[in-house]
Formats: sequence, structure tokens, C-alpha cells
Amino acid sequence: MAAPVRTTVAPTDERLWLQRAVLVLVRPHDVLEGLRDDSDAAARARGEAVLALVLLSGIASVLWTPVAGRIMNDVTLDWLDVTIWSFLGGSLYGVAFFFVAGLVLYALTRVVGGVTYRQSRHLLAFASAPLALSLFVVWPVRLAVYGEDVFRSGGADHGAGNAAFVVLELVFVAWSFALLAIGLRALVRR
Repeated sequence: MAAPVRTTVAPTDERLWLQRAVLVLVRPHDVLEGLRDDSDAAARARGEAVLALVLLSGIASVLWTPVAGRIMNDVTLDWLDVTIWSFLGGSLYGVAFFFVAGLVLYALTRVVGGVTYRQSRHLLAFASAPLALSLFVVWPVRLAVYGEDVFRSGGADHGAGNAAFVVLELVFVAWSFALLAIGLRALVRR
């Protein structure tokens, strides 16, 4: 009886994909073409980067919901509660979106030549990199400008300043859609 074969992923492969999670913002075509390799080893190497992108973009997404805009209306809640809510809610939202939208993308791509379900999920994760970036670029500035008013109804976070932040967030969303289009083109064109 033969011993089971173990395949391991070199730590350098995982670090390479973590670097690519950032590099996708400036050189998307090069990074997204790497998703063509759908082997188990390649998918395992991408695993940590995919997880990080899914969680961070999920957190950034829930912070833009109307619920976040009034979460601190209850006087018993504080910053720790908002942090826990955004981490847990964002993580759940990100994971749910990852699997459901991945399934939808997989079904839609079957018409034009298709990609695997895993490739569609990984593409969504890497396409969400701009949303994850917005968590570190937009949110610190928004919190510095408006403070707790960001999480309360009314307050100083209305008007032209808030509209500028909304437009900026929409730019990050459009950037994500552009990465998705680039990735689909790279994966479908073989």
C-alpha cells in the first residue's frame, strides 16, 4: 500500500500572492493572468491573499451601509462596539458575497467559455482590492474629519463634504468593476 502523497505550498508562493494582492492595484493584467492556473497548489498559495481581500473589502462595504450611519444612535454603544460590529458584520458579508457572487459570476461565464467556480471566486477577491484599499485610504480621513458623526444620524457628516466621500467611494467601486472586467478578459481569453 502506497503512502498518501502530500502536496505542500512553499511559503514563498503564499508571500508572492500576498504581494500580488497589492500589486493588482497597479498592474492588474499581470496579476489576474496568474489566476489561469487553477491547480490545487496554486489555489492554496492564493488562499491567504484571497481571505485577506475578502475580509477587508467586506468590512469596507458594511461601513458604507445606512446601518453604519446610525449604529451609534444607541447611547450604550461605543467605538469598541462599532469595531466589533464592522469586523464581524463585514467578515460575514464579505464571505457571503464571495460565495454567492462567485456562483453568479461562474454561471454567467459559462456562456462565454467559462472559468471554474474557484477562479470566479478568486477573481472577485482580487477585483475587490480597491474596496479593501478604501478602508485604509478613505476611512481614516473620513473619521478624522467627522469623528463619531459618521456613525450617528444627523450631525456634521452631511452636505458637500459627505457627498465628496461618497463620490470617492464610488470611484473605488468603479475601479473594482474595471479590475473584474480585466480579469474576466484575461481568464476567458486563453
